[in-house]
Amino acid sequence: MNANPVRQTRGFQLSRRTRRALLVVHIAAAGAWIGMDLVLAVLSLRAWLAETPRERAISMQALELFGVLPMISMALLSLVSGVLLGLGTKYGLLRYWWVAVKLVINVLFTVLLVVALRPGLNEAAVEGRRLADGAADASLDSGMAFPLVVSMSGLLFAVALSVIKPWGPVRPRRRDDRVGSGGLAVQPRERSRAE
Repeated sequence: MNANPVRQTRGFQLSRRTRRALLVVHIAAAGAWIGMDLVLAVLSLRAWLAETPRERAISMQALELFGVLPMISMALLSLVSGVLLGLGTKYGLLRYWWVAVKLVINVLFTVLLVVALRPGLNEAAVEGRRLADGAADASLDSGMAFPLVVSMSGLLFAVALSVIKPWGPVRPRRRDDRVGSGGLAVQPRERSRAE
């Protein structure tokens, strides 16, 4: 009978240099995403509180510049780099609760950027152009504040999870478990009677 212990195997393991590079990309993308959220909040406040129509129009048009393509790009870069880090490190994608929650936040907020925030930002830019052309009834929808507050709060929560790593494994590992592709724990294969 073979007494060899079950080895730890993984789909692929990132080299130290690659892991560090991906981590820098992930942190930079998340930081840029948070920064763009902050810029959107400042521009929105400026659009609501501006004293002149010209200032309001400029702020409303700038929302689209910062919020659509750059923000979606950083969200996707954060998502892809995070998935690669999860697949190539000991944390896995679904092995630890804090990683799984971060993944859900990233996917959810990326989708919301495209389907919920982008149309509102595009509409704000259209209203800003109308205001610049002299329309008196053009204004920024007050409902724009909600997505910005939720996004900023969720992203800061994800950063806190990365630093604190508060929760343990999704499923406590047993001694005879192996680690499979993507960091998911899998049962060892049954040994044949011949072993």
